Amino acid sequence: MSEVAAIQDRIKRLIVESLNLEGMKPEMIDDQVPLFGDGLGLDSVDALELVVALEKEFGIKIKSQEIGREVFSSVSTLSEFIAGRTD
Repeated sequence: MSEVAAIQDRIKRLIVESLNLEGMKPEMIDDQVPLFGDGLGLDSVDALELVVALEKEFGIKIKSQEIGREVFSSVSTLSEFIAGRTD
């Protein structure tokens, strides 16, 4: 398993656990599905909770200006961002 694939699995688990998504399992989340809006339907409060969980899980600090639509658009883009920060 590649580093990015391992990070994607950890992100999916974090999304389900930290946001208490009832009836959702990590393996049900597609890497490319939008996290907000029509995809998983997350909102701004979920985004803040997810940032805190990601910082704790990966030991990184995410600055507010880095929290953009591009980075947080999907599990795939988020994992690429984190992989670049944990090298």
